[in-house]
This record gives sequence, C-alpha cells and structure tokens, in this order.
Amino acid sequence: MGSMSKKPAQRRKKPRNRQSTPTGGAGTTATPGPGGPARRQPSGPAPRPGSALANTTTGRTPEQAQGNGNLILWAGLGAVVLLFWYYHLVVLNQMQDLSGGLAMPDQLIGGYDLSYIEQLRAHMDGDARGQLSYVHKTAGTLFPLFLSLVTMLAIALHVPRRGVRWALWAVPLAFAIVDLWDNPLIDGLLSGPADAGSVAIASALTVASWVLLFATVATGLAVVITAFIRTFRQKWSDAGLS
Repeated sequence: MGSMSKKPAQRRKKPRNRQSTPTGGAGTTATPGPGGPARRQPSGPAPRPGSALANTTTGRTPEQAQGNGNLILWAGLGAVVLLFWYYHLVVLNQMQDLSGGLAMPDQLIGGYDLSYIEQLRAHMDGDARGQLSYVHKTAGTLFPLFLSLVTMLAIALHVPRRGVRWALWAVPLAFAIVDLWDNPLIDGLLSGPADAGSVAIASALTVASWVLLFATVATGLAVVITAFIRTFRQKWSDAGLS
C-alpha cells in the first residue's frame, strides 16, 4: 500500500538525455545558426571540375552545357552556309554584270596579275567599285568572322586537350585575318593605280585565304566527325553492346 500511496507527480520518470544525431545524411554536419535551428553544411570534398555537380551556380551538368553549345554550333553552321552562298555564289557572281563578265579577284583561287587588275579596272566604273567595296564591308566581313567563330566553337566543345585546341584554333584565326586583310587591298587595287608589287601581295593573300578556307572547313568537319564517332562508341559501350 505504501507504494500505491505515491502521488502521480512522484511516479513520473525523468526524461533521459538523448544524443541527437544528424539527419543530413553522409557528408553533412549540422551547425547551429544564430538564433535559429541548425543548418546543414557539406563536409565532403568539393566536386571536381568536369563532374556532374561542378556547376553549382546554375545546376547544369557538363552534358547539358555541351548540349546547349551544340545547339549554338549548329545554328552558327547554318548561318555560315547561308553567308557563303550569298557572298561567293550570289553577290560576287552578280558583280560580273558590272565588270564585263570578268570574275572578281576574290573568286580567283589561283591568283591574278597586274594585267588582269588593269583590265578589270577598265571595265568597272566608280559605282561598280563602290558596290564591291560595300560587299567587302558587309558579307565579305561577316562570312570569315562567322566561319572562324563557329569552327573555334566546335574545337572548344569537342577537343579536350588544351594544347591541341590552341593548335587547331590557329587555322580559323589565320583564315579570318588573311581574308579580312585581303578585302581592302583588292579595293585599293581597283580604285587607283596599282604596281606589280602590291598586286603580288594581294594575289598571294587571295590564294592563302582560299587555302585557309579549305583548311578551316576540313578542321571543323574532322573535329565534329571525330566527336560523333567517340560519342557513338561511348554509348555503344555503355549499352553493353561492345
């Protein structure tokens, strides 16, 4: 009876101190915030560059970023094709109507000499030369710039080694520099008296621009095709078909 005479307050058990355990999972620690609940902070090592969690600001994985880059690449490639068609196949061919059927110096892959420039200048009046100069400043400027940038983007997306990237970037950069340098030289040859030396320099730049154009296109195609084959083999291997 003595034990039954205890009051309910005396029969209450004292709460045992339970050691709290973090619930944030592996790699996190709970740290008390100022005047508030504990905040979990990552305690593991930072993700490596190139890993799926490397881009913590936007939440994009490297695969998503490369996919966006490929969309820009294909859009730029379409613009390059249209510019080539408009500049080399439409506008410069139409300029032959103003030059007595003679091709513009830009179209002569094998170059030209002083006699050809004098013959061309004799058939072109001031309006025709001004039209060619305008074409050089618009489509003649946009085409090499777009082609160079699109090729460099393809190299940046699909060539992982830095040294190889820089070596391949030299090709489209050289094409843009040479082609943009050649345009005002041609305008100068047609607008005033020309000598054999200036014609030889302009002709050499024209030949070099065509060679670099073919080299730039070949470089871009080689990079894209190699990346496609590498991706195809990787997916084939991941699917267990190898």
